[in-house]
Amino acid sequence: MEVDEIRQVRLDKLKHLEDSGISAYATRFDRTDSIADVIKGFKEEKEVLVAGRLMASRSHGKVLFADLEDQSGKIQLFIKTQEVTTKGFEVVKALDIGDIIGVRGTLFITKTGQQSVRVAQITFLSKSLLSLPEKWHGLKDVEIRYRQRYVDLIVNKDVREIFIKRSRIVSYIRSFLDKLGFLEVETPMLQPMAGGARGRPFQTKHNAYDMDVFLRIAPELYLKRLLVGGLEKVYEMNRNFRNEGVSTRHNPEFTMLEVYQAYGDYQDMMKMTEDLISGLAQEITGSYKVAYQGKEIDFTPPWERRSFAKVVKEKFDIDPQDSAQVMLDKVKAHKNQKVKVDKLTRSAVMKIVEDMLEEEQVINPVFFTDYFTFLCPLAKTLPENKAVSQRFEVFIAGMEVGNAYSELNDAQEQRQRLREDLEDDLETGNRCVDEDFLNALEYGMPPAGGLGIGIDRLVMLLTDAPSIRDVILFPLMKPQQ
Repeated sequence: MEVDEIRQVRLDKLKHLEDSGISAYATRFDRTDSIADVIKGFKEEKEVLVAGRLMASRSHGKVLFADLEDQSGKIQLFIKTQEVTTKGFEVVKALDIGDIIGVRGTLFITKTGQQSVRVAQITFLSKSLLSLPEKWHGLKDVEIRYRQRYVDLIVNKDVREIFIKRSRIVSYIRSFLDKLGFLEVETPMLQPMAGGARGRPFQTKHNAYDMDVFLRIAPELYLKRLLVGGLEKVYEMNRNFRNEGVSTRHNPEFTMLEVYQAYGDYQDMMKMTEDLISGLAQEITGSYKVAYQGKEIDFTPPWERRSFAKVVKEKFDIDPQDSAQVMLDKVKAHKNQKVKVDKLTRSAVMKIVEDMLEEEQVINPVFFTDYFTFLCPLAKTLPENKAVSQRFEVFIAGMEVGNAYSELNDAQEQRQRLREDLEDDLETGNRCVDEDFLNALEYGMPPAGGLGIGIDRLVMLLTDAPSIRDVILFPLMKPQQ
């Protein structure tokens, strides 16, 4: 039958229920146990009240076998159709796959050894008017899965497990930081200017103030204001927004963890990152060795350290003092083919270099240190080399997962560095120097280490998900025709 025909058949069943004085949308249902608890403590002849969605049914004469599923698990129902009535109405006749029902019955084991519920009463909790898809897997359906995540969650147990694990990951991170004495805070998502990172912002207007505002691209400058204010160890599990491209690793709305610790530096953040993520791998998967897209990631600490400046020098002969044109010429010579940049800046050329390095597919976690200072306007420089910053990025399975600095706390140097960054950043637009942040620095900010970790990418790695959209419940989608 066509979708409209199926829906009409179900509407007719709904009307029959209503005409019989039976509500198809009950107010509540008092379960005695989840299905998982029923199975765990299974005892024959025990009476139970369980609820869930009807996922399959098999008729054998006057007996109906059905699968009832809730978030915790699935159990078989054994229903003698003529015995299960409500107000004289054989409610089994109104059942469809997808209906949410509550059942009262006793536990028993069938002749084939199947743990089951012998149903005495059925309560309709929500009548399903649309049929569930018979086949939901495969690339041809991937767009529908993201658009109708609610259906994806109903029929794909593996998808539900990903988001249950995501919740566990976030809870573990919060617990880890709370035990270290960090304070969770909240900073504005709606900001008068875009700052704290490079990125093209989303812009809108606040009518009451008649002012332009931006969805935040990073919370960094607000979190540092808190260090100025005397909060020494803070973190935020924050939502950021960047008006840029979409890929398997990028979504316009994404989740970041940012952590700041007064009197520390990027070395402290490196140790924290290693401890946090390796412990998380153990907690979620039971091992330091995790399968990801056909490869094995070994999270066992300590992780490898590599100098970005050294790698770039060895591979491309690029020095931090080189001009943008010299850098581009060296990249072209290395790649032995045309390399295009939209606007010739040192940062634009180095983005190409970083992308080429990512293509080498570093599998196990690696800390890349010694980034060029012009790429890190908010980081302190090495005392022995002002052209190189106290920064690291951590790469796992070819993806950048974390980024950390020894935070620059010299207000005068910070002003100069931010102005230089704006001159070098011609791509993202709508950015300017945050004078209030510089004013805060002039009151004095303690030396500090700061860390950012991409939660979505981390969840991808720990759930074997190939795309960031697989770990975001409702990713932004292009409108359908």
